[in-house]
Amino acid sequence: MTSYIEKYFDIQNNNTTISTEIRAGIATFLTMAYIIVVNPLILKDAGMPFHAVLFATVMVSCISSMLMGLVANLPFALAPGMGINAFFTYTLVGSGTPWQVALGAVCISGIIFMLLSSWGIREKIVAAIPLHLRYAVAAGIGLFLGFIGLKNAGVIISHPATLVTFGGMGIQQLLFACGLIVTGVLVYRKIKGALIIGIIVTAALVWGTSHIYTLMGLNPFAALPSEYSAYPDTSLFLNFNIRDALSVSLIVPIFTLLFTDMFDSISTFVGVAEVGGFIDHKTGLPHNVGKALFIDGFATFISGIFGTSSATTYIESAAGVEEGGKTGLTAVVAGLLFLPFMWLSPLLSFIPSVATAPVLVLIGLFMMQPLSHINWKDISQSLPAFVTCLMIPLTYSITQGIVWGFLSYTFICLATGKFKELSPTLIIIDVFAGIALIV
Repeated sequence: MTSYIEKYFDIQNNNTTISTEIRAGIATFLTMAYIIVVNPLILKDAGMPFHAVLFATVMVSCISSMLMGLVANLPFALAPGMGINAFFTYTLVGSGTPWQVALGAVCISGIIFMLLSSWGIREKIVAAIPLHLRYAVAAGIGLFLGFIGLKNAGVIISHPATLVTFGGMGIQQLLFACGLIVTGVLVYRKIKGALIIGIIVTAALVWGTSHIYTLMGLNPFAALPSEYSAYPDTSLFLNFNIRDALSVSLIVPIFTLLFTDMFDSISTFVGVAEVGGFIDHKTGLPHNVGKALFIDGFATFISGIFGTSSATTYIESAAGVEEGGKTGLTAVVAGLLFLPFMWLSPLLSFIPSVATAPVLVLIGLFMMQPLSHINWKDISQSLPAFVTCLMIPLTYSITQGIVWGFLSYTFICLATGKFKELSPTLIIIDVFAGIALIV
């Protein structure tokens, strides 16, 4: 068995060992395991059952990560993407689209992903988008996630005069602050699984404090479940609606799903491959990138089938690569580690939103880092980037941020005579952006 694994994943030629790959897979899983809890909590706001979304999250993460390892032989793990799940819940479903139709849109975007990857068009679309706009979209989504985290913790609340305001410093806000500090310290010290440990510690603080409230005769605000395990909930499986998703009104949302996942995947592939040193210097992309992109598209397709927002390749895969992972065995191990959690939905469903809020804020922080690559002194770059970052959280819509960013970039290029920077592909994207403002 050992010799077969070594041969299949080309272990020796990649200068690694099976034990190293297993250790790397565990490291990757620990750094992204937070998605098992966070994704169902976000999609629950779309009216979808927590237990069923957790099952979908686990299955999509397991299947897509294993396929990435077995087919592309790359140490990239996949799971439903942060940012994309926020778009699915707060923009797509939040605008009135039933979640069944939204899942159909995810399936359609996955099919388009696979076709574009097979024809080699996906890389060309990515290349047509200026880097500073890609960075701005990532940062804007980061601000959006941070805003949602603060809202879930009660730190920010609505206000009739100022739209939003500080929610005061009650016990919930205090627990959030403690969780943020604890998780931040774990991240600073580069503890493997810092985010999932932070969720567990914060949840324990919330449960413990709530229990003290009970002993004091006060109303508890959190409680442990009566049971900790149950059979997986498969009620979302095949519960999608592609027919109604094939409508004019969903053209722009489907494009946004494509756009967000596309840039997320490409940037992750390149970033992780740089860490591991397996970049093809002729193309600037990882080895087997064609297969990897196709698997990424297939992961999006099965996301809609199982009942979750689009899956994407995780930048947390870099943790496994830093541990020495160089082959697909790392991704296979990471994928398999998701499986046991499908039986723990009763326990995980009782994790309060204030316990996951610090993680949302920290993920938002991580997504702000690309802003350092933008030339803020060049107004043709800084203005569209700033508009994008500003519009995503303030309109509560990733689509609106992307639309305003693209259009402002196009108009400022036209006004400053930078016509050569506007490729035909970008002009086509602008047409879709314009339609989004009208529809």
